[in-house]
Amino acid sequence: MYPQQVIDALRHVRYPGTGKDLIESGMLEDDIRISGLEVSFSLIFQKDNDPFLKSVIKAAEVAIQTYIDPNIAVHIHTKFVKQNMAPTADSHPALKAKHVIAIHSGKGGVGKSTVTANLAVALAQAGYSVGLLDADIHGPSMPKMFHTEDCRPVSVEENGRTLIEPIEQYGVKMLSIGFFVDPEQAVIWRGGMASNAIKQLIDDAHWGELDYFLIDLPPGTSDIHLTLISALQLTGVIVVTTPQPVALVDARKGVEMFRNEKVNVPILGLIENMAWFTPAELPENKYYIFGKEGGVRLATELNVPLLGQIPLVQSIREGGDEGMPIALQNGHPAAEAFNKIARTLVP
Repeated sequence: MYPQQVIDALRHVRYPGTGKDLIESGMLEDDIRISGLEVSFSLIFQKDNDPFLKSVIKAAEVAIQTYIDPNIAVHIHTKFVKQNMAPTADSHPALKAKHVIAIHSGKGGVGKSTVTANLAVALAQAGYSVGLLDADIHGPSMPKMFHTEDCRPVSVEENGRTLIEPIEQYGVKMLSIGFFVDPEQAVIWRGGMASNAIKQLIDDAHWGELDYFLIDLPPGTSDIHLTLISALQLTGVIVVTTPQPVALVDARKGVEMFRNEKVNVPILGLIENMAWFTPAELPENKYYIFGKEGGVRLATELNVPLLGQIPLVQSIREGGDEGMPIALQNGHPAAEAFNKIARTLVP
């Protein structure tokens, strides 16, 4: 075993915060020591609470044993040096957005994607340039919600780079893994594969200049969340929940995750979806199927803004299923609910 073998093996390990391998990221200290089947070296991180520290160290150890010898004993030390590893304007040359907002839910089924789609349309209807990334790798729904299931992005050349041209519908530029996979097949990817796919949809896309870039996150917490938090300078996150207790428990966890000092992403507010049921024939009636104002109470308890309450009405569901978000229907009460929330996002 010799040092170059170690270096070559570590080229197979990517740091999720930059998408580059450890060597390209300048994370390997010049202190490789080899003794028989033992090797030691140091990896440089920017901060001691780096969310990827443990996973990167483990991946580096596995790479050495995979690409050199499975019997090697690997000893990895860490150093913390302030260096230019944090995302900069040049980290994502294809993404130029004034506001980057992630939409999150602690659990599936609370209408997070419906809210994201309608907020994107509402902002576009208000005259803003809007991009939308469907980051829900395992359950991409934006192609259907925007009636673009049969669309396939093409590549364009810009400044010597080949970029993916987002699909544009209703004034919203959009990319989803759903455009690139068989809609009849489940996407069965490990966390690293999913995270790298999301980074490519950000880095290698021709987004142009945007006022708002919305990200429809997967429900819960995963590598994708950490990748996006590390790779992008998020303006903030919106948490979507329904009023029922089982959803509120997970919404609380979501808020606390983003408030964690290692994550530290501003909470723009909470949206209570399916706040009440209003039948079309009785527009003045409200039936609290999932409980009453659970999201209101949670927002107060956690001291986060309540951005709005969205009723459970048939037209919202139909709009999503038919690929015509309700926010397109100016004057509709449900559309106005989304428009009102969109206005709160505008500085």
